[in-house]
Order: sequence, then C-alpha cells, then structure tokens
Amino acid sequence: MTSSSAPREEILKDLLVFHDVARALASSLDLDSILHVIMKQMEQFFQPETWSLLIVDEQRNDLYFAVADGSASGGLKNVRVAMGEGIAGWVAEHGETLIVPDLGQDGRFRPPASGPAPGYKAAGAQSAICIPLKVRLKTLGVIQLFNFRLDTLTDYTISFLHVLCDYAAIAIENARAMQTIHELTITDDCTSLFNVRYLYQKLEEEIERSRRFKTPLSIIFIDLDHFKHINDQHGHLAGSKLLADVGKCIRSKVRTIDLTFRYGGDEFVVLLPSTGKRQTLEIARRLRETLNAAHFTVPEVGELKVCASFGVATYPDCGTTVHEIISQADRAMYTIKNSTRDGVATAHGDGLFPECPPQ
Repeated sequence: MTSSSAPREEILKDLLVFHDVARALASSLDLDSILHVIMKQMEQFFQPETWSLLIVDEQRNDLYFAVADGSASGGLKNVRVAMGEGIAGWVAEHGETLIVPDLGQDGRFRPPASGPAPGYKAAGAQSAICIPLKVRLKTLGVIQLFNFRLDTLTDYTISFLHVLCDYAAIAIENARAMQTIHELTITDDCTSLFNVRYLYQKLEEEIERSRRFKTPLSIIFIDLDHFKHINDQHGHLAGSKLLADVGKCIRSKVRTIDLTFRYGGDEFVVLLPSTGKRQTLEIARRLRETLNAAHFTVPEVGELKVCASFGVATYPDCGTTVHEIISQADRAMYTIKNSTRDGVATAHGDGLFPECPPQ
C-alpha cells in the first residue's frame, strides 16, 4: 500500500460518488436498493473479481449474505457464516479491517476439513479486503472484496472505502429502526401479538386475495370465559401475564401461515388464509381442547386455568367485507358466550348455530 494524495480530478469524481450514495440514502427506505448502490460504487472503484456484503444476525450469532455480485448471488442466498469463522466471521467478531494481499499465507483463513466455504474465501481468491460496518462501536455487518486491484490501494482509497462502509452501516441501522417502528405500530404491548389495527389491514388484503383467486378465508374469534373474575381476584398484573401466556399458547398451536391478533381486552382473533369452514372448525376445536388442558403459571398466584368461547366466520359464505366477517364471527362467539360458554359456533350470512357444545 502506498501513501499519496489524490489529484483534484479524482477528488471531484469521488465527491460525485458520495453525492449519489447520499441521495440514495435520502430518497429510499429500501435497504437492498441502497446497498446495491453502495456496492456498485465499490465495484467500479476497486474492480474486485467478486464481492459481497454480509449482515450480522444477532439472534443466531452469525452472518447472512445481503448483497453479492451477480455471478455468486444465487448460490449464497441461504448460506450462513458463523461468527468468528473465515474472513467475514473474523472481521465481524473483532470489528477490525483486514487487508490480506495473499490469503494462502494467512493461517487464520485456512478452510475447514470439510472444504472451503463462502465465509472463508471466494473460489480462486488470492487477496481480500474485509471491512466491518460499524455504528457506535457495534458491528452490523461486513463488506468483503476478493482479488481487488492492488495498485488502487493508497491511504486515500482506503479512506474512501471506509466512508462508503459508513454509509452502508447507516443504511442498515436506518432499515432496522424503520422495522422496529413498524413492528411497534402493528404489535400489542401486552401479548406481543399483532394488534387490531393490523388485523383490519391484513383482513382487507386477504379478502382481496381470496376474491382474486376465488379461495376461502376464515377467522376465529376467541373470548376468554370469566376473565373478569381473574382480574378481580388476582389483580390486573396477573391478568396481563395470563393474557400474554394465552396469546403465546394460541399462536403456537396454529399454522405458520395463520396470523394471531389481540382484538382487545380478553379477546383474540386468528386469521386463516385459504381455509374453509370445515378445516377452521377443526382448528378452533383443537384450540379449545388445548386451552382446556393448559395450566398457566402466574408468579405469586400459581397455576390458573382458562376456557373460552369461539366464533368462526368464513369468506365469502358469511360476508364479503371486513366488517361483515368480523361481525359474524363475533356474533357466533356470543351464541356460545350467552349460553353454554366453553364451545365453538359458526356463522352464516343467514343465521347462526352452535357447532361444538362443551363436553
């Protein structure tokens, strides 16, 4: 690496690069598009044979490929790199920039016995630059360039590279902040389920999809029985803990394509896309049996048991709008609530009838 100052023309050209990247950051909230702009600038500047940008997944303590050059992107979509392993993992763990002119001479990056992997080096790679993407001393990801032009490395170009990495880190942090804000707007504080605002949005979307593809959809309206007695006897903190546990129980017993919402108070809704009445009734009955068998432990209270009244409504049989479907499911639930409790009922546009009296 040599130390030199850049000529005036080069500085002006690089200022245009920063302008383009800054404009991408300001004009788009789409992380992929911003990262592609940044990586395209790096590719033009350093001309590596291959490159990639990986993002740290804190929950899994590894990295995944967010962006890669066209020739490698397809095969890297589901590849994970363990923290501390290979070039990307080492840089992510240590938070330090690596410039390795000869990968074969650096023992840290010898591939495992099972063979080389993308986290170690790209196929045929001889040299590498790997830079952490950091915000406030926290590493959010790494950028790695393989087989770059060695003659481009000067103090100035390395500084240029670090500035682009700072832009990438800002883009990742902004995207995560927007995701957090989005999750807060659609999530119920008490149960961590989706909230009623998001229910109306998703139900509208699913009705439109069902209308377009001529498929059914259903909802299950759930109201806990005698929940007020629990609040009165044990207090609202115990009641809130119980609601959270019941919500978690319901969510764990439905399919991954189904969405679970807290409607309000002690009421829950499960949205089941592409699901007809018969299958929905079976799911509702299983949920009822699960709640009946469950023992929920509340600190300073002990074990509590709950049961619930269930109402089922299906598009298009029970209605064709959000209001009609929710209203029909609610009315079906109340046929149980106002009679036997602890049961399941289904609704139709022309009437209501109990489907599953308590046993």
